[in-house]
Amino acid sequence: MGLLFSGADWDFQTLGAIHRACEDIAVGEFGLQTYPNQIEVITSEQMLDAYSSNGLPLMYRHWSFGKHFARDEAMYRRGFQGLAYEIVINSSPCIAYVMEENTATLQTLVIAHACFGHNHFFRNNYLFRQWTDAEAILGYLQYAKSYVTECEERHGTAAVERILDAAHALRHQGIHRYPKRRWRLGEEAERALARRTHAEATYDPLMRTVPGYAAARTEPEARRQVEEEARARLRLPEENLLYFCEKHSPRLAEWERELVRIVRLLAQYFYPQIQTKVANEGCATFCHYEILTRLHERGQISNGSLLEFLHSHSSVIMQPQLGDQRFSGWNPYALGFAIMKDIQRVCLDPDQEDRDWFPAFAGNGDPWATLRDVWANYRDEGLIRQFLGPKVMRAFRMVHLADRSAETTYRVNEIHDADGYRRIASLLAEQYDPAHIAPMIDVADVDLFGNRSLKLVHESQRGIRLDADMARKTLLCAETLWGYRVHLQERDAESGRVLAEHASS
Repeated sequence: MGLLFSGADWDFQTLGAIHRACEDIAVGEFGLQTYPNQIEVITSEQMLDAYSSNGLPLMYRHWSFGKHFARDEAMYRRGFQGLAYEIVINSSPCIAYVMEENTATLQTLVIAHACFGHNHFFRNNYLFRQWTDAEAILGYLQYAKSYVTECEERHGTAAVERILDAAHALRHQGIHRYPKRRWRLGEEAERALARRTHAEATYDPLMRTVPGYAAARTEPEARRQVEEEARARLRLPEENLLYFCEKHSPRLAEWERELVRIVRLLAQYFYPQIQTKVANEGCATFCHYEILTRLHERGQISNGSLLEFLHSHSSVIMQPQLGDQRFSGWNPYALGFAIMKDIQRVCLDPDQEDRDWFPAFAGNGDPWATLRDVWANYRDEGLIRQFLGPKVMRAFRMVHLADRSAETTYRVNEIHDADGYRRIASLLAEQYDPAHIAPMIDVADVDLFGNRSLKLVHESQRGIRLDADMARKTLLCAETLWGYRVHLQERDAESGRVLAEHASS
C-alpha cells in the first residue's frame, strides 16, 4: 500500500482517502460499529464558537454562549489555552468538526479518534442507547432554535432570558437519572404543538384545576380529600426539578414551559457524556492509537508522520504529578487510555497478579471483543471499579490521602498492597458517581392550599454539604420557575438527621 499523504498539506480528496483507510481498519479489522460519518472542516474562530454552545450546531441564542466565546477567544489569542483538534457530535450521521489548521497527520488522528472511537462509543454504550436519540437530535436542535427565536420576537428577549437563565442554572437538577421510557426527540416538535393546542383550550394553574378546590377552602374534610388526591397526582417525590416545574408550576405560561422543556431535554442529552468521560475518551484514544499504528504497519503513513502522531498522542495523555502546578485531578484521556491498554495486555499476556484480579478475561486472547463489551456496558464508575488494576495504579502512583480539616498534615490511608489496591479503586470510582457530579435534589412536597411553597430535599452523602450562598442563589432560580417560595432541606443520607435549611427568600 502507498502513503496516504506526503508532508503536512492535505485536501478533501486526501481526507476521503484517510477516512476510507481508517474505516477499513476500524470496521474491518477491529470490529467497530459506527454511525455514518460527516466531517466538517472549520476555522479556529468557528471552533471557539462551537465551544461556546457546548459543541452543538444550530444552538439557540443565549448571552452565556457569547460570554464563553469572548473568554475563550481572549485566552486563545494570548496563548494561554489551545484548542481541541476536533469536536464530535453524538448524532446520525456522526458530525466531526476538524480544524483547517491541522496537518494531514493530525487530521488522520482526529478521524480515527472522533469518527471511529467516539462514534463507536456513542452508538453502542448503554447510556447513550437509553437516553439519546442520535437520529433526531439535529432536527430537535433546529426546532429549539426556531422556537426560542419566535419567543423572543413575541415576548421580548428579556422575558425569554429570564426563563432560560433559571433553567440553565438548574439543568443538572433537570435530568431523570433512571430511564422511564425510550427518548424520541424526533416526536418532540409534534408533541409540543399538540400540547400548546390543548393548553390554550384547557389550561388553568395547578391549584385551580384540583376538583373540589372551592369547597376545599372552607370544608376541612373536603380539603383533606382534595389535597390527598392532588398530592397523589403529583407523584412525589420527584427527582427531576425542571420536569416538575414544567408540568406543575402555577405561574409559568405555556411558552415558558416549552422553554424549560427544551433546556431539560438538552440536559438529558448531555447526561450520558458527563458519566462516561473516562470511558469515552479512553475508547477514542485507544482506537486512534491502534488505528494509526496499523496504518504505519501497512505502510500508509511515513515514519515522520508516526513520530508527529506520537508527539501529539503523548501530549494528550500527559498526566501531571501531584506536586506539579498543572495537576487538577486525573486526566480522563490518560486514565482511560491506561485502563484500555491494560485490558489489552491482560487479554494477551497476563501474569499471576492479572489472573487473580481479572479471572473472567485474563489470557482470553481476544482484547477487541473484551473492549467492545466494556465500552458497551460500563460508565466511568463501573469501569474504574471493575477494570482499574494494580499495574495502572502503580504507574499513576495512586495512594489514598486523608485530608481532615482538624489536622495540619495529610494521612496516607491506603498504599500499594492487596487491600490498598481495592480500596483505592473503590474510592476513585466513588468520585465518578453521578452524586458527585451535581447535588441530587428531590422535590419532596408542595403546600397546595397554603402559601404554595415548594419543598426540596438534598440527601448529603459522606457529610458533603452544600455551599449556603450558592444554595440560596440556586433557590432563587427555582422560585423564578415555580412562582412561589422554595425551601431546601439538607439531610444526612444515612441517619436522616437535618443538617441545614435554606430558602429562596
